Amino acid sequence: MSLVSSAEPASAAYRNTKLYSIQGSSFRPQDFSSYQLRGTSVFSITGYLEIQSRDTLDSDTDKLKLKLQELERDLLADNDVDEDDDMFFTGLRMEIDGEWSDPIRTEALHESPKESSTSDSYLSSISSNKKVSHVSSQTPKQMLIKCAAILSEGNIEDASAIINELRQLVSIQGDPPQRIAAYMVEGLAARMAASGKYLYKALRCKEPPSSDRLAAMQILFEVCPCFKFGFMAANGAIIEACKDEKRVHIIDFDINQGSQYITLIQTIAKRPGKPPHLRLTGVDDPESVQRLNGGLEIVGLRLENLAEALGVPFEFQAVASRTSLVTPSMLDCRTGEALIVNFAFQLHHMPDESVSTINQRDQLLQMVKSLNPKLVTVVEQDINTNTLPFLPRFIEAYSYYSAVFESLDTTLPRESQDRMNVERQCLARDIVNIVACEGEERIERYEVAGKWRARMTMAGFTSCPMSPNVIDMIRKLIREYCDRYKLKEDLGGLHFGWEDKSLIVASAWR
Repeated sequence: MSLVSSAEPASAAYRNTKLYSIQGSSFRPQDFSSYQLRGTSVFSITGYLEIQSRDTLDSDTDKLKLKLQELERDLLADNDVDEDDDMFFTGLRMEIDGEWSDPIRTEALHESPKESSTSDSYLSSISSNKKVSHVSSQTPKQMLIKCAAILSEGNIEDASAIINELRQLVSIQGDPPQRIAAYMVEGLAARMAASGKYLYKALRCKEPPSSDRLAAMQILFEVCPCFKFGFMAANGAIIEACKDEKRVHIIDFDINQGSQYITLIQTIAKRPGKPPHLRLTGVDDPESVQRLNGGLEIVGLRLENLAEALGVPFEFQAVASRTSLVTPSMLDCRTGEALIVNFAFQLHHMPDESVSTINQRDQLLQMVKSLNPKLVTVVEQDINTNTLPFLPRFIEAYSYYSAVFESLDTTLPRESQDRMNVERQCLARDIVNIVACEGEERIERYEVAGKWRARMTMAGFTSCPMSPNVIDMIRKLIREYCDRYKLKEDLGGLHFGWEDKSLIVASAWR
């Protein structure tokens, strides 16, 4: 049984905790403003917790629980536009720009867990009274899996000791095994402290991209070919489906920064003949960072300017709604338009039957089918983090993200600041959620290609194999990268992988 399951209240993880004194004038919020990825923790948000043996449990559990919840609210207020997150995560934003030269942020990036001791860090959250007196003969991978197994059995004390030891062996600036271990150990620590959902929210991009800045997610898509080729495959399928159409309407349920459509518009402009009138609808969650900061308007303006410069008739509209609440009437589908729906790294965020009696994932697919689209494209990561129990999910996540980390070493130098930001802000965020969270709090619920095929088929869709032209184009581009990147066709889908590990699957449906 997992330590923090969906059926178990979050307070259960606190039953063996002791709260450090933060009362009185000795505690100042600004003391945390130089939050760093150093010492014994990469990005733990529970610096005020120390796991103790059961005999230290205070008799007034309810009072302790109240204090903890009060503290969490004060330190990590769940508001999208407040300043508390800035206080703690100054060095953890997804933006990559000149502001990273700020001393606090620079220090956070250039110091690793191996470069400072526990004594000079207030981030020593999940620690036991035991002192590590020797270096383990086991590899970080072996220690991680052992720790996850122990944690799955509810053995907090032993798991805490392993976490303490691991934190001295890993580094966000090391080789891929050290880096993946650095983030996975923090996922385990967050699971133990039931703080995964707060850390997941804090690691998101807090500001939208501007015209001259790229967020870490955008850089990930550019430097990790498997992600990039997934978008290219979807674009290829869209262009092939609409080559004879005069008017095209694309609905995107997670447009992000619009990078996919920059390439799409450029490709359409280069095709012979008059380009079609392109209308793009981006579904925009009212609580998203994009909407709160005007980011979606920036994305739309950028695309409009590009289309105008290239002579492509273009319209952009945003639908302010949670994806689960979108109805056909909100999408303004018009007669005479070829309708395309694009799901790029979006469907896995929708809860399914394993989470709730309301299966939002399948409901969304059925709603889209009712629109009678000419084509639906799906791009997803090829891993099961949805229904697997904690321990096998942890092992599968380790295998998957190890391949991603290794692949990044071929495209970005070891000392690259971009690489560190990409891994910490994009990959680490997913890892923390997959490892630390259960139930509705686990947002990153990926499924393998076969499960997506089953869902699409049940919703009434038929597979539409990628055209040979698209496949040949991508094969040529893959050769320009490391030969360890692989492309495989399987049942109509394109699998992009690193060596023998499938990472991304792109498919098209009618």
